[in-house]
Amino acid sequence: MKAVILAAGEGMRLRPFTYSRPKPMLPIGNRPILEYIIDALVSNDIKDIIMVVGYKKEKIMSYFQDGARFDARISYAFQEKQIGTAHALIAAKHLLNENFVVLAGDNLIDAKIVSDLLHNGRIPSILVTESDIPSKYGVVQLEGNRITSIAEKPEVMVGNIISTGVYLFNDEILNAIEIEMSTGALGITNAMQKMLGKLDIYAVKTDGKWIDVVYPWDIIKVNAVALSSEGQAISGIVEDNVMIRGPVVIGAGTRVRSGTYINGPVLIGEGCEIGPHVSIFPTTSIGNNVRIDAYTYVSNSVIMNNVCIGSHSHLSHTVIDEGVRIASSLSCVCGQAFAKIDDEFFKLDNIGALIGEDTIIGSHVTIAPGTIVGAGCRISDGVRVSGNLENRCVVV
Repeated sequence: MKAVILAAGEGMRLRPFTYSRPKPMLPIGNRPILEYIIDALVSNDIKDIIMVVGYKKEKIMSYFQDGARFDARISYAFQEKQIGTAHALIAAKHLLNENFVVLAGDNLIDAKIVSDLLHNGRIPSILVTESDIPSKYGVVQLEGNRITSIAEKPEVMVGNIISTGVYLFNDEILNAIEIEMSTGALGITNAMQKMLGKLDIYAVKTDGKWIDVVYPWDIIKVNAVALSSEGQAISGIVEDNVMIRGPVVIGAGTRVRSGTYINGPVLIGEGCEIGPHVSIFPTTSIGNNVRIDAYTYVSNSVIMNNVCIGSHSHLSHTVIDEGVRIASSLSCVCGQAFAKIDDEFFKLDNIGALIGEDTIIGSHVTIAPGTIVGAGCRISDGVRVSGNLENRCVVV
């Protein structure tokens, strides 16, 4: 059996973290989301994988190549214009000649998700799960295990069972989707809606791990889930008088200096310099080649590769993209905030800052909860920042 991963999307709502990477390459637990999906497939002996790529496709192709490093055989199909998931799937049609699984490339999943579909699914099947926010997804209604309706992002509550965007299809269904696409159904959900009166479509319920990444703050939540399954592995140098509690991973070439306190689950990459006297609390991921100077506090945050954080800084519920340089005494405390994405407003109860790549921040800067700092910004010493900053914004 083959699998098709739809990984062409741009992830506009995840700005600033998708300016230079496609959404499926967002690092969660120091690995791209796509890598978790491939692991789940390979664990179920699905090793022939087709990735449909588009936006920033070179990032995906250079990382995964032919898949040998992941015990998989990966080939690529191309969606040059990102106009819908049905359109993306049809881009891979020439590579499909048997039953196959379809998955979105931007959801964190585990092996149970795939296993549930394979062992319980008939063709065509949609994997479904319960959601606390069903209005954000395609809501399905059932009679037994047969789907009777699919409502995409309904304004009126019709239930809490949603489509996960994971499907079991064959050639016949692929041809039917292509026909529906010619009538304007560019998304798989839309195509399946139109097919409901023409054939039976089945639901497979799962309680496996399935988490969607839609907005920048979702990175923190999904990272915490990923770290919950990490064990203990210390490959770097840990100096005397360092206290480590709980599951902590420290990569090769990393040095943790004296007086540092780490309370897991925490993941620290390779080639980092941590401390002295740094405090790191759950559930924090620190990428490769990161420097965190003395007396800095980090909690429930995601720090990507090649970041430098000066001394006496405080970061909580914060995401920092690659290449950011921070002088001393940055304050990114968490709190309640209102955020705006694409003219939609969100109330967030516990959020710090969301800082785009290659930003430079001076000393004694305070960033208010919920602030989104674009890529390549320059923030001068001693200022207080709030709201949304555009790319390459200068704050003095």
